[in-house]
Amino acid sequence: MLQPLREIFPPDAHPELLVGLDRADDAAVYRLNEQQAIVTTTDFFPPVVDDPYDFGAIAAANAMSDIYAMGARVLFAVNLVAFPSGLDRSLLREILRGGAEKVREAGGVVAGGHSVEDREPKYGLAVTGLIDPMRVLRTGGAQVGDRLFLTKALGTGIVTTALKQEIARDEDVEAAVESMKRLNRAAAAAALATGATGMTDITGFGLLGHAREMAVQAGVDFHVELGQLQWLPGARAYAEADAFPGGMERNRQFYAPTVDFVRTETLQQRMLWTPETSGGLLVAVPPEAAGAYRARVPEARAVGHVAPGKGVIHVKG
Repeated sequence: MLQPLREIFPPDAHPELLVGLDRADDAAVYRLNEQQAIVTTTDFFPPVVDDPYDFGAIAAANAMSDIYAMGARVLFAVNLVAFPSGLDRSLLREILRGGAEKVREAGGVVAGGHSVEDREPKYGLAVTGLIDPMRVLRTGGAQVGDRLFLTKALGTGIVTTALKQEIARDEDVEAAVESMKRLNRAAAAAALATGATGMTDITGFGLLGHAREMAVQAGVDFHVELGQLQWLPGARAYAEADAFPGGMERNRQFYAPTVDFVRTETLQQRMLWTPETSGGLLVAVPPEAAGAYRARVPEARAVGHVAPGKGVIHVKG
């Protein structure tokens, strides 16, 4: 999709566009002056949970995550809404309330939005943030020797699929919802404070797809320790019941040639290909700063390291 856009908008045509179509990244960055740059992104999707308030909060946290993945802070957002004409409008109010309260928690404000009629509800945000142009954290900044940290447990895609299949336990859904609603704000601030070299958020491409994007852009290999990964309650059991979304197989087909599995069972591989919703940050931190990052983000797991290479992800069981 990027190539046709690059032909229309050459990456070097706008010198103030610091991050744009030259290569894939989490958000666009436009320099205003020597001290300030605007960061902008957008994301929206259909409901992943039943409760409308939780859906709104999850969608908002997910959209703002790209701002945090660049190291920026949220300024404001506008709503993106698709809603069926015959559906109870009180549901829409709850979706919007969930989104607005999550933006407020981020220190921003909802400044408006746009809605269309559609057969299926969809919700998300277009988000604007602010950053020092000299402190932008790009996807491809990881350096050989860096330690890799993951700031949330995996498995949201599996648990929400189990919910749709009506096999998920309430307590497992609750744990997944709380994880998806949790902002990546503190984890991103810690990355800046400890000198992280690269960062991205884990969403639709799954852990391995997003790790591959980081590694190939940095011209390095990532080594991931399977035993260090944290999974949401119930994720393994629901995977055994084949509760995988369709995106799992698409991710596998696209990224499989660039992933090397060692002593990893097929079920574990499928779990790692699975898309995540409002997942955590994958952060590359210099080895001398690893302890400081862990101290600032106690929930983060050290899951691997960066080695010389050309963009291959090595997963060891």
